[in-house]
Amino acid sequence: MPLDVVDLRDFYARPLGEIARRILRAKLRARWPSVNGLRVLGVGYASPYLGVFRSEAERLLSFSPAQQGVIAWPEAGPNGSALVEADMWPLPDATVDRVVAVHALETSDAAGEVLREAWRCLAPGGRLIVVAPNRRGAWAQTDTTPFGHGRPFSRSQLTDLLREALFTPEGWEEALFMWPVERGLMLRSAFAFERIGARLWSPFAGVHIVEATKQVMRPLPARSTRRVVRSPALNPAPAGVPAPAPGG
Repeated sequence: MPLDVVDLRDFYARPLGEIARRILRAKLRARWPSVNGLRVLGVGYASPYLGVFRSEAERLLSFSPAQQGVIAWPEAGPNGSALVEADMWPLPDATVDRVVAVHALETSDAAGEVLREAWRCLAPGGRLIVVAPNRRGAWAQTDTTPFGHGRPFSRSQLTDLLREALFTPEGWEEALFMWPVERGLMLRSAFAFERIGARLWSPFAGVHIVEATKQVMRPLPARSTRRVVRSPALNPAPAGVPAPAPGG
């Protein structure tokens, strides 16, 4: 079940949440160095990360699951956030260019439906980034952060989920290598942990970050090209020529 929006807001107001936000925002920006003129949608609780695109995106929207609740976003200017059902987003087909899913799949009872709605709303060639807790990471083992709630994923599980929703995974990264505790030394060393962890213990990162593209057509299984030639059961004789006797 999704976390309450107040708990999510409070986490990102804490020092540990601010560190996580800075690390993950940098990863998102590196993946999408420019979204100039594009329409960007965040789903789950993505509003702490969408601001990195504000100066260039043509439009920014943030959708939260109905069970989670929603708060006004951004704090200044017209509201861009809304409550939605997992399988019914208030958008026409193919109307956004990028989707960012954070705190979306792991706490959803219908993760596949969330991805299928993302597929429907993305334009052809649109891209999706999913940030999801790593099943082997420390962040998934403690409930003091939002990443410790719901279902964590392995790479293969995320890959299967994306492919079932007609997405092609194209790029993987891991992040949040620090231990999820709010101690001064740990917080001050967070960015050093990111650099070292990416080289030494990548399988134990706190979260997976996967970028995927929308498949426009469903792939069909390959069919064998081998042809089997069978002799006809009956071999009719030309007109006026008597058919051979059996055994003749």
